[in-house]
Amino acid sequence: MKIFLRSFKLLLLVAFIISFIALPGLSQNNSSQKGKVERIKVHGKGLENNLAGDSPDREVSVYLPPSYTASPKRRYPVVYLLHGFTDNDAKLYGFEKHWMNLPEVLDKAFVTAKKPEIIFVTPNAFTRFQGSMYSSSVNTGNWEDYIAKELVSYIDKNYRTIPRAASRGLAGHSMGGYGALRIGQKYPEVFSSLYLLSPCCLEPTSNVPQDAAAQARLQAIRTQTDLDKADFFTKATFASAAAWSPNPLKPPFYIDLPLENGQVQPLVLAKWTANRPLATIDQQIFNIRKLSALAFDAGSQDRSIAASIKELDKVLTSYNIKHFYEEYDGDHINRVAERISNNLLDFFGKNLASEQSKK
Repeated sequence: MKIFLRSFKLLLLVAFIISFIALPGLSQNNSSQKGKVERIKVHGKGLENNLAGDSPDREVSVYLPPSYTASPKRRYPVVYLLHGFTDNDAKLYGFEKHWMNLPEVLDKAFVTAKKPEIIFVTPNAFTRFQGSMYSSSVNTGNWEDYIAKELVSYIDKNYRTIPRAASRGLAGHSMGGYGALRIGQKYPEVFSSLYLLSPCCLEPTSNVPQDAAAQARLQAIRTQTDLDKADFFTKATFASAAAWSPNPLKPPFYIDLPLENGQVQPLVLAKWTANRPLATIDQQIFNIRKLSALAFDAGSQDRSIAASIKELDKVLTSYNIKHFYEEYDGDHINRVAERISNNLLDFFGKNLASEQSKK
């Protein structure tokens, strides 16, 4: 009988422990150790009536750090992270399979490495041309104002941000790195710090294919289906034209290409050069000097981009503008997650003002 009673008491104890663990709010699950991702839509007034026919209601992925829900009075700095060409926010935030899952990178950095927590925001800039170049064009819309004004305003109104430039950063990878520099240098009163990850499209370039086969592929595009099936270079050329040399009188794409009927178009190339940061940086120096911090890096195997940021480093150094620059062992994507986890988060953790800081 005593053995039975002892066994019964032991069973009761085990049942009590199990029921205690299972109580809502008391379970030891991983949710409290992870951030929360929300995918919302934010309308862009400046994106309305674009010739490409893209919706002005853009998806936006928002990463809220692990303590956001449990600390309802706390406010956070924000980093607007712009994705690259042919990508979108869904890929970057784990809704679709991709080469990087940003929330996993951030969760690990904030929970395990104890990095200062930050809200991350990424708009979907995937367009008819597979990328907006984050530029202002009647073809794809005014992406500069959408990000710097409309999106920032919406995020500040709907999330617990610290609504001032000192607490806002702008970053991006590839096309997004180009966009971060383009928009950041134009709006230093909105974004105080910039980090460019392997930024494309900085240097002046002819962008005219030299071999006959590539020229033929470019000239062969007649329909949207043709463009969707095209090679990367052809798609990038059309996207650049949509952003930098739109033509509202030339359907169906409403663009002027740098090569027309086998002939180079000098005026189109001039327009493209006018949108390349290294060609116009001398006129932007006064705004760049207003930034609190600027950083950029690229993998050494990403040769053309590595060469362009080396030139950017030289220009900024000649103007005595403090910045961080590094060429590391890697290619265009293979170490980007690591760079975000370490360099980018450390950079913004140091340079963005939090509620506790006096910046």
